[in-house]
Amino acid sequence: MATESDFKCLRCGHWFKTNYEKNKPEERTCPKCGSNSVRPMPEKKK
Repeated sequence: MATESDFKCLRCGHWFKTNYEKNKPEERTCPKCGSNSVRPMPEKKK
């Protein structure tokens, strides 16, 4: 099941939210610079 998660571009530092399925590999690109150096950021514990 896909959930909305935070992602960060390692090239330009842009943070954005997108749907993410943990066990499904998928190529993502940064909506700001177009780089594919995008990584999911860990969820913040409350």
